Amino acid sequence: MSNTPLGNIPGRALVTGASSGIGARYAHHLALRGHDLTLVARNVERLETLAARLRAETGRDVRVLPADLSRTDGVQRVAQTLREDDSLTLLVNNAGIGAVAPLLQSEPGQMQAMIDLNISALTHLTMAAAPAFVARGGGTIINIASIVGLHPELLNGVYGASKAYVLAYSQSLRHELADKGLRVQAVLPGATGTEFWDLAGKPASELPSAMVMSADDMVRSALAGLDQGEFVTIPSLTDPTLLERLEAARQALGPELSRNTPAARYGLQAPGGTGTNG
Repeated sequence: MSNTPLGNIPGRALVTGASSGIGARYAHHLALRGHDLTLVARNVERLETLAARLRAETGRDVRVLPADLSRTDGVQRVAQTLREDDSLTLLVNNAGIGAVAPLLQSEPGQMQAMIDLNISALTHLTMAAAPAFVARGGGTIINIASIVGLHPELLNGVYGASKAYVLAYSQSLRHELADKGLRVQAVLPGATGTEFWDLAGKPASELPSAMVMSADDMVRSALAGLDQGEFVTIPSLTDPTLLERLEAARQALGPELSRNTPAARYGLQAPGGTGTNG
């Protein structure tokens, strides 16, 4: 039985950060689902090795697009491909970096590099893909965020803030573009067994094993969530009503967030009143 949802004819998928970890597993499973692939990363040797293996195992057309998404020219190269390749119908914004150091021990240049990749590159690629997908009649954007987007106290604050941005941006995209045939999914992994942790400064081997999911299980869960129509997918979340209640609370805040008078609990008089604050 095919893993492709009924009625969904796969197009080409572009996966960033595809040379290892989560990105490589997305490439593997999307190829098995019938997608041709365009793989993006800096490490050309790894990309070529992965592409050759996927061609041999799945028979799909797999292209390699070397690009450093921390650089403007790299982002522009990938954005041009998203705009011009009419076969592309799926974007996986996976490329990103993290950190575990607290604020007072963080180096500003490294934090800026994180913002450039996790926020700026993702935004530019999405802005290239979204209008192109709408013009092609539809498409899907999968943005890899993180549970720290909901719980920023867990790791480095800039990293958590960057992933909160990804979630908020995805919410806005979904709101604006759902009626135009564009599907958006925000994936919020917990700790995942990849090189991410080594690069962030804390090897995954130092984490409790009970909280570390394999990259393959993470991706298979995320794709199952996509098939089930989830907007936000947290692969390890056993009780989805928790997320539903969080969203309900967020929606309930809406009417209270902007009014022309301060809330009564602040004890302020209306203009012209006779309060003691004079």
